[in-house]
Amino acid sequence: MSRLRLAAIAALALTASACVAPRGGAVGEAGPPPPVHPAPVRPQPLPPPAVATKPPAQPGALLAGVRSGPAIASLSIDPARARDALVAFRLSCPALLRRTDLSGLTQPADWQPACTAAGTWPDGQALGFFQRYFETAQLGEGRFYATGYYEPEIAGSLQPAPGYDVPIYGVPDDLIEVDLGQFASDLKGRKVRGRVQYGALVPYADRSQIEAGALQGHAPVIGYAADKVAFFFLQIQGSGRVRLPDGQVMRIGYAAENGQPYTGIGKWMISQGLITVDQGSMQGIVGWLKAHPDQADMVMRQNRSFIFFKQRDGAGPLGALGVPVTGRVTVAADPSFTPLGAPVWLGSADRSDVAGLWVAQDTGGAIKGANRFDTFWGAGADAERIAGGMSARGLAYLLLPAGTVARASAQGPGGNAGQTARP
Repeated sequence: MSRLRLAAIAALALTASACVAPRGGAVGEAGPPPPVHPAPVRPQPLPPPAVATKPPAQPGALLAGVRSGPAIASLSIDPARARDALVAFRLSCPALLRRTDLSGLTQPADWQPACTAAGTWPDGQALGFFQRYFETAQLGEGRFYATGYYEPEIAGSLQPAPGYDVPIYGVPDDLIEVDLGQFASDLKGRKVRGRVQYGALVPYADRSQIEAGALQGHAPVIGYAADKVAFFFLQIQGSGRVRLPDGQVMRIGYAAENGQPYTGIGKWMISQGLITVDQGSMQGIVGWLKAHPDQADMVMRQNRSFIFFKQRDGAGPLGALGVPVTGRVTVAADPSFTPLGAPVWLGSADRSDVAGLWVAQDTGGAIKGANRFDTFWGAGADAERIAGGMSARGLAYLLLPAGTVARASAQGPGGNAGQTARP
């Protein structure tokens, strides 16, 4: 209870006590004649106590600082990459026009001119499209770090059978997701997940507890994986294919998560001296887990996060934007810093395969902060190899609708309008 509210209650109590008539004189004294009672005077109601409100926090992108980048024509954008980005951007437009941009950089109406034009713009002239309808923006210092992900394929079965004993769980019936933004404006975009116990929301079971049977009777099983390590990494990717014994493929995608914190086991293994930094790729981690089956469960349980799946139809996995992700085009980003659906230019000094135009269509549990991206490489052995070893750094620019960067710059700390970033 706030001090203001306590003070108001105390004032009400004092007012009430002042209105209580005193008792008569000492016993045996003749009392005064009965008073003439005037009409009762009601005490004036106290004004409601002032409520201290916390101003809404600025979105992360504005706090990081936004300034204009170089002209799009000056960037080295391959025409083929521009064409693929236009196709992906066109798919993103319906979501762009109805979503609230958690980064605070844009409003749905800002995207209308580009989305209208994208519907009929020739794919072969994509570079001209981006030059006409967009301008570049740099967040903070603009230095990005990019990893990679892909659509894995694992062996599995729809029914438990010898060699297929790792449950692939659907969403539990007791999992609750709370949007904190409905309770406080400064928590917009933040969610917590848990379950109700004795009338209170408590954290949901972590990976160790789930593997010990905590979901018994609460979650459907949509299939069974053959390899625990392979399924662990499919969870990290967020979606994948399950190759059934008869050769058919069941595609599964992210449906929910338990809300426990994500821990990258590679970094943890390095800190424990289990592997070296040079062995920290996905391939190196998988190799170690396979070679140490007696310790594999303990290591994987360091990541308390657990993903629940649902069956997917269609030609490809869906990203957080609700549209299919495209290999070598889609990046996952933190929506607090990058508008989902926005094109992103990555200029990489150490990985030429990362350099170019991408479109932010997905998110990831470990993808947090300004200029942090996860590049999607599709499916297959080549995609697995590239994504598993991906670690790239360079300079990033967001492509925002023309005319929006100056507004976003002025809303940032101190206002950066007029300042231009240089590559």
